[in-house]
Amino acid sequence: MSATTAAAPLTTQEADVLVAAARRAAEAAGVTVSVTVLDAGGHLLAFRRDDRAVLISGETSTRKAYTALQLNAPTADLVDAVQPGGIFHTLPTALDRPLLFIAGGVPVHRDGRLIGAIGVGGGAPEQDHAFATAAVEAIA
Repeated sequence: MSATTAAAPLTTQEADVLVAAARRAAEAAGVTVSVTVLDAGGHLLAFRRDDRAVLISGETSTRKAYTALQLNAPTADLVDAVQPGGIFHTLPTALDRPLLFIAGGVPVHRDGRLIGAIGVGGGAPEQDHAFATAAVEAIA
C-alpha cells in the first residue's frame, strides 16, 4: 500500500491516551464512565471500567464504539436515522452484533481514513459524546 492509500493504524499507546483523556473529561464532570477503543477491524485495543461504574456501562461503551466504527459516524449523529422512517430503521437487525444509537461513540480518523472508534458509557448521552470527542481531540 502506498502512503496515499493507507493511514497508520491506531496503536495501543494511542488507545491508552484515548481512554485516559475520556476518563479525565468524565472525572472533571463528576461522572464515572466505561471507555472502549476499537481498531479499524473492530478489535478491542483498550477498555476501562471504573469499579464505581454501572456494570452495563462496559457493554454500552463497546456497542457505541462498534456502531461509530461500522457506520463511520458519531453515534450522536445517527439517532434520527433509526427512528421509524429513518434510513437505518431496519439496520440493527441486519447485523450480527447489535448497534447502539445513543450518543457516546465517535470514529477515529487519521489522514482522512477511519482507523478505529471510541465509545463512552456511564453518563448522560450528551456527556458521553463530549467525553469521547475530547478524547479524539487529544490524539489529533
